[in-house]
Amino acid sequence: MSCSRHTLRHAGTRILLIAVVAVAAAGLVFHVHHVEAKKKPKPKTLIKFATLAPEGSTWMKVMRTLDDEVREKTENRVGFKFYPGGVQGDEKDVLRKIRNGQIHGGGFTGYGLGAIASEFRVIELPFMFKNLDEVDHARSELDSYIRGVFEDKGYAFLGWGDVGFVYLFSNSPITNPDELRRAKMWTWSGDLLAEIFFKAFNVSPIPLALPDVLTSLQMGVVDAVYSPPLACVALQWFTRVKYMSDVPITYGFGAMLVSQKMLKKVDPADLAVLKEVVEKHSRELVDKTRVQNLEAVEAIKDEGVQILAIDDAVEDEFFTTGRAAWNDGVGRLYPADLLDRVTSVVEDYRKNNRAAQTNP
Repeated sequence: MSCSRHTLRHAGTRILLIAVVAVAAAGLVFHVHHVEAKKKPKPKTLIKFATLAPEGSTWMKVMRTLDDEVREKTENRVGFKFYPGGVQGDEKDVLRKIRNGQIHGGGFTGYGLGAIASEFRVIELPFMFKNLDEVDHARSELDSYIRGVFEDKGYAFLGWGDVGFVYLFSNSPITNPDELRRAKMWTWSGDLLAEIFFKAFNVSPIPLALPDVLTSLQMGVVDAVYSPPLACVALQWFTRVKYMSDVPITYGFGAMLVSQKMLKKVDPADLAVLKEVVEKHSRELVDKTRVQNLEAVEAIKDEGVQILAIDDAVEDEFFTTGRAAWNDGVGRLYPADLLDRVTSVVEDYRKNNRAAQTNP
């Protein structure tokens, strides 16, 4: 690939702007120039909302637009106070502060959502989905159930926030399971779902906190990571890897939650407005993240990272091995009947989709 660093520098501003969307969705910390928000009059009900997304990011721009709309449509009876950039701590810190009433809500990855309701992780199982159509179908079929799970835990599930498909990035080619086993693979400390995935492939990953990954790549402590393309750019991991394996290993979800206790203070009519506005803007964020993940792949390619095609037979081997591990999460993360329900939703969609293609 030619002359890529010069090109990437000129495109740097655009890349950083698109990258921070994934940072927000995935809960990854990425520092950009801090932009002070314009001070607004205090609403009757103020929802304190924490996110790791930095001020000035696409995520925060959308959230502030969302806040303006909520305030306008409720005549300033409801509004948000945002704590961006991780100032309230990581996801577990935020959850503790919500329980203590110090703040009222936040943006969470599947990891944080799983800390509230472990069964949520069933939709992030490795190789569950092959494409975005399957993701969207499963989400629509399971949406009311998932929202109900969090409601039972005391949270209102206000909107989705996708990270996107996750890929392997490495310094040596990973085009089959044997090469995966030879890699010095990073894993996010404490992520049981990642543990299940790597165990299926007989991989002994190196657990690290997220801020330690870039330094560990530089020092050779690890030489392979997993990430959506957008987050790989945001965290600068792409500067320390040579290859991206073109087989998505999972799909990362996220969501915006607010405590039910807080929302009981909101008038029912205003609550309906709040939910409608947040839902609208969460769909906007999902759409933007998908587009910008594709743009990030092109940026990574321009930088010289080689995209490795995976043979169909090897891809089937990845899928078969990864899916064989699904039962390992039964009883630890989710019940067997929920796993059966999710897999049935996906398989039925595939059958119907094939039938539609065969018999238009």
